[in-house]
Amino acid sequence: MDLGLKGKRAVVLAASRGLGYACAMGLAQEGCDLVICSRSLERAEAAAEKIRGATGVRITAVSADVSQKADIENVVATCVEQYGGVDIVVHNAGGPPAGGFEATAEPSWYKAFEQNLMSFVWLSHAAIPHMKAGGYGRIIAITSSSIKQPIPNLVLSNAMRTGVLGTAKTMAGELAPHGILVNVVAPGTIATERIDELNQANASKSGKTVDEVRQATINRIPLGRLGRPDEFANMVVFLASEKASYITGSVMMVDGGIVAALQ
Repeated sequence: MDLGLKGKRAVVLAASRGLGYACAMGLAQEGCDLVICSRSLERAEAAAEKIRGATGVRITAVSADVSQKADIENVVATCVEQYGGVDIVVHNAGGPPAGGFEATAEPSWYKAFEQNLMSFVWLSHAAIPHMKAGGYGRIIAITSSSIKQPIPNLVLSNAMRTGVLGTAKTMAGELAPHGILVNVVAPGTIATERIDELNQANASKSGKTVDEVRQATINRIPLGRLGRPDEFANMVVFLASEKASYITGSVMMVDGGIVAALQ
């Protein structure tokens, strides 16, 4: 199936590893030109080199802290300067630290707000004018299964990810007349370094071993295994494509069936 992505111009935040890297690779395999970022320029350039070597697409690496408005604006501006516009943006940001409500200090709330919610706002504001001018727009936010079912000991993620969802739903209605589609993709337990970090945090809190925590999670997944990053990326790539032309304001779960919620 030709997804109609060849030559499209895409930005993927936090793409040096994990889900961001998988999404960037997936878009590159379909022929997108890319700008990716990481707080470490060295890691971003290493990821870009791997993607370039595997796909041959044009790809630019930028250093950016997604909790800084100017950095995000620079990532989008780089895409415009290098490729003449922006068609697709994939919002991705590292998850905030684990912790319950009473144990989470106020400064952590502000940091998570900027890193996880405001970064989505800043990215969208920077990209929308170029999407309107180019006649094509896909805004895709990577969140978490917590938007459907809050996850214990992750109060910051539960709060900020649902904030992204509410913002995306609002944007979808406002931007639909311009042909700009806005969707959210929610991963369940995908085999990334973030999951390793959460397993370690939960093991420390519960007194169990990391292996016991990991296995307990797998036991709750109907498919009986962790997801692969490329399996998650496949959904993002589809939503970025011409084939997803009648999908906006939607939430796509990529979770192996672990969330049982009806809505």
